[in-house]
Amino acid sequence: MPQHQIVSREQWIAARKTHLVHEKEFSQARERLAEERRALPWVKVDKSYVFEGPSGKVTFGDLFRGRSQLVVQHVMFAPDWEAACKSCSFWADGLDRMVPHLAARDTTTVAVSLAPAAKLEAFKTRMGWTFDWVSSGGSDFNYDYEVSFTREQIDKGVPRYNFGTTPFYGPELPGISVFFRDEAGDIFHTYSCFARGLDMMNAAYQYLDLTPLGRHEIGLPYPMDWVRLRDEYEPRTAERACCHG
Repeated sequence: MPQHQIVSREQWIAARKTHLVHEKEFSQARERLAEERRALPWVKVDKSYVFEGPSGKVTFGDLFRGRSQLVVQHVMFAPDWEAACKSCSFWADGLDRMVPHLAARDTTTVAVSLAPAAKLEAFKTRMGWTFDWVSSGGSDFNYDYEVSFTREQIDKGVPRYNFGTTPFYGPELPGISVFFRDEAGDIFHTYSCFARGLDMMNAAYQYLDLTPLGRHEIGLPYPMDWVRLRDEYEPRTAERACCHG
């Protein structure tokens, strides 16, 4: 239990208003950053990527579903794995319910992984997800957008992840990439983020940041050591559930 000063309601309001000034400064900085992000230059996608979906092969253009914007969640799921990465799944849980809201703003969302489509569909059913999820196992997509790495790349020891700023810590790593498709059908890569850059897209973390304990990850072997697949959390003990009878 964290130790905090206990004050009157009036004193709390005064302290909260001081903090509100800092929150507004952060909001303004975030808005400026978003404007800068939207102003970044684009790169035309020249490769004709083909993916494998539950009903067969689909082109990159097909993934847009007739919309102009596409957000790709790079979910770590190697071909020889039996389940997707638990941390990527933590993000995907939040993504699933946002799909119709993003679609209303001309934006399609899709998850992409190296594992074969049959494995993706089985795991998707287990998790109760509804978003589109396709396999990039037959293309260079994951390697070109630097979320999958060959043994040769890793052995060279030259960082390529997060634009070369983060050392390799595995052959599969997380990311989000954004693409735009114009009326002529040309596709452009507009943005990607990795590592801590993904933090802002995890609503659960943002809620935890509002609480006194925060993410409560200090002392863990690594920050997300506590995360489990949504169906693997242990039931709450009677002691912790006592306040609910």
